Amino acid sequence: MQKNSLFLTDDADSKQAYLEIIQKTAKAVAESFSNGKAYDGPEPFDLKKEIASYSILPEKGLGYDKVLADLSKSVLPNFVRPASTDYMAHLHCASLLEGIASELIIGTYNQSMDSWDQAPVATEIEVEVVKQLCALYGFDRETSDGVFTSGGSQSNMTALLLARDWFCKTKLNYDVKKFGLPENYRKFRLYTSEISHFSMEKTCHIMGLGYEAVVKVPVDSRQKMDLAALKSLIEKDKAAGNIPFCVVATVGTTDFGSIDPINEIAALCAENGMWCHADAAYGSAAVLSDKYRCRIAGIEKVDSVTVDFHKMFFLPVSCSAVLIKRAEDFEPLELHADYLNREEDEEDGYTNLVGKSMQTTRRGDALKVWVSFQTRGKDGWNELINTCVENALYLYNVLKSRSEFSVVTEPELSSVVFRLVDSSLSDEANDEINKKVRRALIHEKGVVIGQTVVNGRVHLKFTLLNALMTHEKLDSLLDTIAGLK
Repeated sequence: MQKNSLFLTDDADSKQAYLEIIQKTAKAVAESFSNGKAYDGPEPFDLKKEIASYSILPEKGLGYDKVLADLSKSVLPNFVRPASTDYMAHLHCASLLEGIASELIIGTYNQSMDSWDQAPVATEIEVEVVKQLCALYGFDRETSDGVFTSGGSQSNMTALLLARDWFCKTKLNYDVKKFGLPENYRKFRLYTSEISHFSMEKTCHIMGLGYEAVVKVPVDSRQKMDLAALKSLIEKDKAAGNIPFCVVATVGTTDFGSIDPINEIAALCAENGMWCHADAAYGSAAVLSDKYRCRIAGIEKVDSVTVDFHKMFFLPVSCSAVLIKRAEDFEPLELHADYLNREEDEEDGYTNLVGKSMQTTRRGDALKVWVSFQTRGKDGWNELINTCVENALYLYNVLKSRSEFSVVTEPELSSVVFRLVDSSLSDEANDEINKKVRRALIHEKGVVIGQTVVNGRVHLKFTLLNALMTHEKLDSLLDTIAGLK
C-alpha cells in the first residue's frame, strides 16, 4: 500500500499525488466533451450491458490509471451533458465553473456539517449564507433562520414538519415532539396546487398523515392555484370538522414554471391561523433579477421558503436550503447528544447545525453559494436569470406563430410546454407522434427534451436553464422537431 496515494496531507509526496490525480481526471473529463450533443451514448439495454461487463470489486486493485481509462471509455462519454444547449428536459441545470471548483474543495476537505468541530469554517459560512438568503427573501436576518438540505424534497419536508408541529403547539396546545400525533391527526389538511411537486404527498405519508391529508386545489388557465377554489375547499373542510393547517404556494411549478398568487395565499393563511409555505425550489432565483423579481412578490409574507440552488442558480447537485421566518420554529428538530452537540459548547459559541436538520452527516454545500454569489455579483446573476426567462418568452411567441404547434401557457420563468399537432390526426395519434419525436431526438440527434401530460394529452417541454441558449438555436430545434413527425 502506497501511503502517499491514500489522502491529501502535508506530506510533499501526497500533495504531488493529489495534483496528478486531479489533473489527469480533469483532462479526461474535458476531453470527453467531444461534441455539442446533450447525449451521445447508447440506448438503455446496450448501456446496461456495457456497465454490467465490469467487475466492480476485483480480487486485486487495478490502480487508478486503469480505472480512469475505463471511465474514459464507458462512463464519461455516456453522461448527459446539462451544459449543452441541446439539453432542456428537466429542472436540471448546467454547473457554473466556480461551482465545480467549489465541489473540489468540498470533496477534498470532506467536512461534516452536524457539529462545529467537524466543520469550523464551513459552519460559519453556512450561518452567514443563510442570513444573506433570509434577507434576500424579505425575512428579518436576526430573527429568521435556515439550513441547507439535500434538495427541494427535503426542504419541503422540513418546512411541512415544522408547520405541523407549530400548528399543534400554537393552535391545539399539543406537543408532537413529546407525545406523537394527536388523536385527531386524520383530520389534518394541507392544501397545494393540483400540479404541485409530489413531495407534498410523500411528506404527508412520512409524517403519518397520509395522502388523504393532501387537498389538491384546481389551477386556472395560467396553471396558477385558483384562489376561489382554495377558499371554498378550506371552508368545506372546516364545516366537515377537518383541520386545515397549511397551504403550499408553488413558486414555479415543475412543468410550467407557473407561480401561485403568493400575497393572497399568505393573507388567507393568516386569516385562518395556518402556516404558509412557499415551494420556490424553481422560482426562487427570480429574486436576483431586477426585471422579474416582481413575479415572486409576497414571498416575504410566508412562514417558510424552499430554495434550490441546483436548478435556476446553476450550481452542482445537491444544493438546497429551507428558510424559516421565525428561528424558534426549528425547535422540533433540536436534540442534544453528549457525543455530538453538547449544550455547554453551544453556550460558549460553538454552533452545531445538527439541531436544525433532519440529517446528521451533511455536506458543506453552502460554500458553493458563498463562492458563486461573490464570483458573479448582482450584475452577473441578473444577466443569467434574465437571459433564461427571455429565451422562454421568445420560444413561446414563436410557437404561437407556427401552426404545427400548440402551446399551453405564457411562461413566467423559463419553462415552455407545447405539442406538435397534425390536425388531420386524432388526439391519440398525435400523442404517439410526440412520444416518438422525443425518443428520436435523444437517440438520433443527441437532443434531450421533456415530456409531460396536460389535460390527458402528451406534450413536450423545454426547460431553459442555460444562458448559452440563443434564439437561433431555439428556431433550429423547432425545425428539427417539426421535421421528425
